[in-house]
Amino acid sequence: MALVSGLILVFLVGSICLSEGQFNRLTVGFYDQTCPNAESIVRSVVREAALSDSTIPAVLLRLHFHDCFVEGCDGSILIDNGESAEKNAFGHQGVRGFEVIDKAKAQLEATCHGVVSCADIVALAARDAISLAGGPSYEVPAGRIDGVVSNLSLAGDMPDVSDSIQQLKAKFMRKGLSEKDLVILSAAHTIGTTACFFMTKRLYNFFPGGGSDPTINPILLQELKRKCPENGDVNVRLPIDRGSEETFDIHILQNIRSGFAVLESDAKLNDDETTSSVIDSYFGFFQPPFGPSFEADFVESIIKMGQIGIKTSLEGGVRRICSSFS
Repeated sequence: MALVSGLILVFLVGSICLSEGQFNRLTVGFYDQTCPNAESIVRSVVREAALSDSTIPAVLLRLHFHDCFVEGCDGSILIDNGESAEKNAFGHQGVRGFEVIDKAKAQLEATCHGVVSCADIVALAARDAISLAGGPSYEVPAGRIDGVVSNLSLAGDMPDVSDSIQQLKAKFMRKGLSEKDLVILSAAHTIGTTACFFMTKRLYNFFPGGGSDPTINPILLQELKRKCPENGDVNVRLPIDRGSEETFDIHILQNIRSGFAVLESDAKLNDDETTSSVIDSYFGFFQPPFGPSFEADFVESIIKMGQIGIKTSLEGGVRRICSSFS
């Protein structure tokens, strides 16, 4: 899919209440009066980071997802409070990008002291990351409050690559997200890589007696085994969206339909009648402007995800340092 330019999808959000959340108001342009340069500062930091590390867009998008799925979108994953910190949870393995958020926060504090929350910086950085990768531009409703809780024990409900489709749907539903949201947000795997560590079970121990996942296209299976040999280096990285790992596009859904899904959880989207029908809807006879738009639907889903568990001012505040409660 060609790079989407000039696409501005604005979702003015008044108030919303999702599961595990509090009734709170997020608005587009939240910092227009209190910190007019807030969004441009974040955008500049993200762009600079991406220029020196091409993996940064995927990293920041993943950081936003992982933050919102534990205790809501409240910056809890950023806290560094020892071994029990949420960021050390098994489900957060490989999550990075903290230094980008810290740099943006430092610049914002120098410009607008105590105004912009760390949780909002994470959401804004994810938006800018998507745009840099060729995805849609959109407006981010802001006004999130930073939480005061961060513990790895709270991350036990994170979606996992080996979850069944029923488990995945249940975990998303508990966050107020639909089966369509599950498909669309999984499509965020259109950019980024995974480690062989997460492939071992699917490639060599899919059944109790061993063996590979039979749904993997034979061509892909051989490719994956070459990159991730049994008993090889589990830290080797490989693209999640085979053939289009650095561009935000619909290619990941085509891969899933064709048996070329790298991650087991992505492949399972094609095994369920409801989720597979969502995927198929983007490849039918009626394409935009007459059919559904993947870009517009993605924006709707990620903005919806960005409202999970929004805190009130009584439940937190604006941190001066994103990695610390002090």
